This record gives sequence, structure tokens and C-alpha cells, in this order.
Amino acid sequence: MAGCGGALCCCCCPRCCGERESRTPEELTILGETHEEEDEILPRKDYESLDYDRCINDPYLEVLESMDNKKARNYEAVKWVMVFAIGVCTGLVGLFVDFFVRLFTQLKFQVVQSSVEECTEKGCLALSLLELLGFNLTFVFLASLLVLIQPVAAGSGIPEIKCYLNGVKVPGVVRLRTVVCKAMGVLFSVAGGLFVGKEGPMIHSGAVVGAGLPQFQSISLRKIQFNFPYFRSDRDKRDFVSAGAAAGVAAAFGAPIGGTLFSLEEGSSFWNQGLTWKVLFCSMAATFTLNFFRSGIQFGSWGSFQLPGLLNFGEFKCSESDKKCHLWTAVDLGFFILMGIVGGLLGATFNCLNKRLAKYRMRNVHPKPKLVRVLESLLVSLTTTVVVFVASMVLGECRQMSSTSHTGNDTLSLQGMSEDVNSSIKTFFCPNETYNDMATLFFNPQESAILQLFHQDGTFSPVTLSLFFLLYFLLSCWTYGISVPSGLFVPSLLCGAAFGRLVANLLKSYIGLDHIYSGTFALIGAAAFLGGVVRMTISLTVILIESTNEITYGLPIMITLMVAKWTGDFFNKGIYDIHVNLRGVPLLEWETEVEMDKLRASDIMEPNLTYVYPHTRIQSLVSILRTTVHHAFPVVTENRGNEREFMKGNQLISNNIKFKKSSILTRAGEQRRRSQSMKSYPSSELRNMCDEHITTEEPPEKEDLLQQMLERRYTPYPNLYPDQSPSEEWTMEERFRPLTFHGLILRSQLVTLLVRGVCYSESQSSASQPRLSHAEMSEDYPRYPDIHDLDLTLLNPRMIVDVTPYMNPSPFAVSPNTHVSQVFNLFRTMGLRHLPVVNAVGEIVGIITRHNLTHEFLQARLRQHYQTI
Repeated sequence: MAGCGGALCCCCCPRCCGERESRTPEELTILGETHEEEDEILPRKDYESLDYDRCINDPYLEVLESMDNKKARNYEAVKWVMVFAIGVCTGLVGLFVDFFVRLFTQLKFQVVQSSVEECTEKGCLALSLLELLGFNLTFVFLASLLVLIQPVAAGSGIPEIKCYLNGVKVPGVVRLRTVVCKAMGVLFSVAGGLFVGKEGPMIHSGAVVGAGLPQFQSISLRKIQFNFPYFRSDRDKRDFVSAGAAAGVAAAFGAPIGGTLFSLEEGSSFWNQGLTWKVLFCSMAATFTLNFFRSGIQFGSWGSFQLPGLLNFGEFKCSESDKKCHLWTAVDLGFFILMGIVGGLLGATFNCLNKRLAKYRMRNVHPKPKLVRVLESLLVSLTTTVVVFVASMVLGECRQMSSTSHTGNDTLSLQGMSEDVNSSIKTFFCPNETYNDMATLFFNPQESAILQLFHQDGTFSPVTLSLFFLLYFLLSCWTYGISVPSGLFVPSLLCGAAFGRLVANLLKSYIGLDHIYSGTFALIGAAAFLGGVVRMTISLTVILIESTNEITYGLPIMITLMVAKWTGDFFNKGIYDIHVNLRGVPLLEWETEVEMDKLRASDIMEPNLTYVYPHTRIQSLVSILRTTVHHAFPVVTENRGNEREFMKGNQLISNNIKFKKSSILTRAGEQRRRSQSMKSYPSSELRNMCDEHITTEEPPEKEDLLQQMLERRYTPYPNLYPDQSPSEEWTMEERFRPLTFHGLILRSQLVTLLVRGVCYSESQSSASQPRLSHAEMSEDYPRYPDIHDLDLTLLNPRMIVDVTPYMNPSPFAVSPNTHVSQVFNLFRTMGLRHLPVVNAVGEIVGIITRHNLTHEFLQARLRQHYQTI
């Protein structure tokens, strides 16, 4: 594995392979590369962070001043309307997926089942297998083609949405094209017989609806434009995505409260009471929209609300004829705990195998042409179809039908959970009054198989359940990760239900516990295995309780999930966290480890700053934007008042001398790089100016140069950036001139100012500069212009831009001596994108971003800290 990891990195970055042997672990962490000895994929630095913090600049304050109580109430009312619309649209997406999945699945099984019945007598079962292969391969091929159109539509989408709610912008994850390919792709995947579910993609679909609907615009529909200036910020968009993800869970399981808790537990780092109400309202809207239409379409009883979600477990109750039966007893809790331990072990094994498969795909499948991904999906579909068909025809046993099954089936039908249990029983090659237990599980939709295990009073052979569990475990593990939209909830529930039903059969047969209710053990087995795979606790407990509509199951489900999570966490992470790490996304955990408090903000910050002055020439701004990839820049002035105290060793400032020393060469090199890059500016005036500075044979005297810089900095906000690079002969005092911090300005804001020509000439005052409103500043959100697409010939390089009205003058900041746990909590809970490190006298000495707070980066810094000690 280690060798393959090295080969992969060489393919991705050939020029780095020669230097790899000499790089330290800290350098590998910063570069986002792989540890050879651990084969660990480190967080990449090309993921952009979202900014949940408000930029309280002059345009924003103007909006606040113009907003009275009536406008504020109207704004809040519009937000509630949007939340309701997100819920309704998410429910309609679920209705669309469910309707066509049922249509295609019924068509496929009707044709194949009639063929099997005819070929049983004629001996042409091979023809039936070919028919089943034709249906499944066609559907899977269409699903793979949709993923080729939008690659981010592959998988369940939960890892991507979890990253988005955590504050990471994953490219293309909330686009209109994504939800179209996701919804259509998942119905083809499920109808194609793959061991996948449609519930996970519903969460992704709801999140996309939440992100796009309030914007009233889409890059896929550029010709359709609406003048809707609201909700043009990462803060609003992230709140709506939280509501949409919760609505997806609610529509999938009929669990609005579970959806709200899912959005809280699995992603959102910032939460408040108002957001809780909106998310719950959105989840309710999605649940009852789907319930209303499904009940009306399936039963013709419009307004009866009989089908709360895409997956419902039905009512668990003992047979009236069995007076000794109880759903569960206190004695059963011991068995449930043991099942939780086994479920955690099975989930850890599943995650380990799937991680190895995912790494293999990353090295051997993804680098190859896209057709290879389609072929892999078809291979999985071919293998799954053959296994299902052969197992149903050969490995099943004929079991006696229960005399009470008809009563239970009528109850299930009235509740509208799925097809009648009797109608989903398969009798392939079995005499009257018997059924083929393996075919009943394999040759049905997955929801019907789950209901069979939960509510079928007839017995399943222990051998059949063991073979079904083993085959389903391996095939679902192989399937999750191929290039089709696929969920993991239903396959995990079905696999775990088979495990739980097997435990119940063994207890009845070999221990003599005839009083136990098999459906309860099937439910607990499903919870144990699903909890061991995804490692969710609070939200999953509530989702399962709402799906069963049985509050008495709360205690055993919660205990089982907790034990399964603790057991699985001993070996590896949950499946979604594993795939997040494989993508190299810098996800922030809930909290840091205790030993990280040995580090301070000064140990993890980035001291090499690229900064701007409050009044800067266009030529310098263009140079900065074209030669860096940073998304924010400190706005600073050079503090002359503290220079002498600094050189005398003033305690407040000398504490930061090590931060300043690390940036000597960087600050000088930064100005030199900017000067060189100005030569490419398409202006003859600027080219001539740069050439004059570079070809000067006699550099000015050190004192004269310093005096020129002082003259340009006599105002509180200096006007111009120096035209010349610092001299290599500058003294420490000249190089270490302290930078007084005034605020942060984003790259998108600077580009917007340049595009709209916000500047003034040197002969004018900054008051003559045009002013932009908040709506104009956010008009291009979320796709701001790129500096490389800007026509520089339209700009006068000698004009000056006053950035002070548009910068954030009061961002969150920390002291260099702040402990890492405090820095982490502030950054995560407030949803920050950049965190300046400012010393006691207001000088910026570094900046902290998401990448400085990832577990891998902190571990590397901690090792470096121990080495220093």
C-alpha cells in the first residue's frame, strides 16, 4: 500500500517526487501530500472555506440604517417562505424518485418473474437471467452516464454535504445540474438492482434545493435571471443548505425531528434557536408534502396522510394469539448490547474493506479514461445480478407459510408501507403453502425485503440468513463508491436486519427463548450494523424511532447505537468520515485533543503575510491578486511609533520577534515579486516605469529611500504602495517595521472594486471615489469574476483604490499566546474563514485558516514542538 501511495503522488505531482525523500512530516502536511509510512491522505489546500461571519463594512451598515422594523419583519417573512418552499420542493423530488423507482422495479420484476414461471417447466432459465441482465445493465449504464455529466453526483452525497455544512466549499456540490443527475441517477441505480438506497441521495438533493432555490439563479440556466437581491452570502446559503439536508432526511424516513437533529449532529458548526425552528418547519413541510402525494397516488385517498416517508418500518406488534409475546424485555437488553458490539465490529470491517476499495479506485480506476468507471459499474451490476438470480434459484429453502401472515399483511397494506407481504413472497420451485426464503429476500425491492425480516411471521432458515448476510455484505461494500448515485442506509439496514433475524432464530432454536419477538431483534440488528457503519447516535436514534412509530424502542435502539459506535471507533472512523479524508477535505472535528493545548496560536499561524494598504494603486492590487491565491488580505499601515521600543526590547513587542524574523525574506521577496509581475501589466506607462526602476544603475542612498517611504506614510492611512523593492542592505529596523492591523478585505471584494472601476486619481481626494452599495458588492455571488479574466487595458495602473469602506474593520482576532483549543472553538463555532493573530499593541503577526486547524496539521506542529523541546 505504501508503494502504491508513493506512485499515486508521483503521478499527481511528478516534480515533487525528487524532493519527497528530504521533506519533513510538517512540510508534507502543509503541502497536503501523503505519509509514505502510513499511506495517509492529508488535507488538500485547494479547498476554499465558506465564511459564516458577517462582514460589517460601510455598505452593510448602510443597509442596516435603511432597514426599519417593517423591513426587518418582511425580510424574516421571506426567509420563512423560502424555508417552506425548500421543504415542498424536496418532498416533490422524493415523490419523483419514488414513483419512477416503483414503476421501473415493478415492470422489471413482473417481466422476469413471469419468464421464470414459464421457464421452470420449459427449462429455459438462462433466458430469464438474460432478461434480468438486460434490465439491470441498461439502468446502471444510464446512471453511470449521468455521473459522467456531473461527477460530484456519484455516491450518497452525505460526505459532501457534511463538508459544506462544516464550512468547506466543495466544487459543484450544490449546483442544479447536480440535483438533476442525482435524482435521475439514483432511480436508475435502484431500479438497476444494485445494492444501494435512495435515502442518502435524498439528503444531497434536499441540500441542493436549499442552496439554489433562494438564489433564483443557476449557472445551468444563465438566460433566466430574476432581480432577487436577498440571501447573497455564505451565511444565508449555509442556513438554507442545513434546512434542505434536514428536509431530505425527513422525506426519506418520514422523520422531521430526526432530520433536524441530523443537520445539527452531522454538519452545521453554527446553530441558534431561530435556525432550529426554520429547519424543523422545513422538515415538516417536506414530510407532509411527500405523504400527501404518495397517499393520494397510491391509495386515492387524498389528504389521508398514510405514507410518511420513502422508507417506513411499519407497526411492530405481537400476534393476538400469542399471549406470552412482548416486543422486548429487560433481559433482552443484554442480547442487544452484545448485538451492538458485533454490529460495531461488522461496521468497522465494512469500513476497512470499503476504504481499501476506494484507495484502489483512486490509484487504478479514476486516473484512467472515464469509460473505465462505466465499465466498473457494469461489472458490479453483472456480478450482482448473477449472484441474486443464482442464489434465488439454487440456494433457497422451501419454508412453511405462517397461518397468521394474512392478518399481518392486511395491516401492512392499510398502512401503505410497501407491497403486501404475501405478494412479495416468492415461491420459486417450492410446492403449495411454502415459499422460497432466499428468493423472497433477494428477488424483491430492498424495502420489501426489510419488511419481510421485520414482520414476516414465517421462518427463515439460519443457513439462508447467513448466506444472504455474507453475500449482501460483500456486494454492498463493493458497490458503495462506484460511479453511480448510491445511498448506504437501506443496504445497511437490510444487512443488519438479516443479522438480527439470524440471532433471533438461533435464540429460539438453540436456547429455547420462544417468547422473543423476531421483528425486534431484526430492528436492533439493523440499528447495530447501520450504527457501526455510519457512527451516528442522536439523529439515527430519533430517525429509527420515528420510522417505527414506537417510542418504547427508544432505550434499546439508543443503547445499541452507542455500543456499536464505541466499538467501531476503537478500530476506525465512520464511512462518511473515511470518504471525507480520502478526498483530502480539511474537515474540522467537534473539538481538539487535550494535548493540543501545549500549542499556542503563534505555533500554528501562517506568519508570511501578503497584505495591502488602505490606499493602494491599482497596479499593486493587480499584482497581488495575480501572484497569490489567498482569499483574504490584511489591511495594514506601518507603525512608526513602536519601532524604537521594539529595537530596545520592549516586552510586549519583543515577544513577537520570532514571528517577524520568519517573514524577513518573505516581505522583501513579496515586494520584489510584485515589481517584477508589473512588467506584464498591459500598460506602456507601467512597463516603462518598472523598467526604469529595474535598470537604474545607482540605487538611491539608504537614508533617501527610507525618507521617501516616510513621506508616503505621514497620513493615518498611507496612500501608495512603494514602487521599489526593499534593498538587501536594509537594517533590521527597516525590515521589521511593525504592521498595524486595520481589517480584512476579501479577494472577491478587491476584484469587484476593480471590475466596477472604484478608484480615484492621485490629484483627487478619496472622497471622490465612487461608492458601491451592498447589493452591488454581492451581485455576482457566489461566482465572482476572476482576476485573470479582467481586461487590464481598461484600468489606469496609477489610479488609487481606497479599500477602507469595504474591508471588515472588526473581524474576530486572537492573541499569539492563545491556546489552540480556544482558537479552534472560536474558529469552528463562529464559522470563520480567516482568523488574524494580533499582538498586544495591535500589530498583525500572522493569520490562521482552516488548514492550520486540521487534525493532521496540528499533529505535525505538535511533533515539531516536541522536537524543539
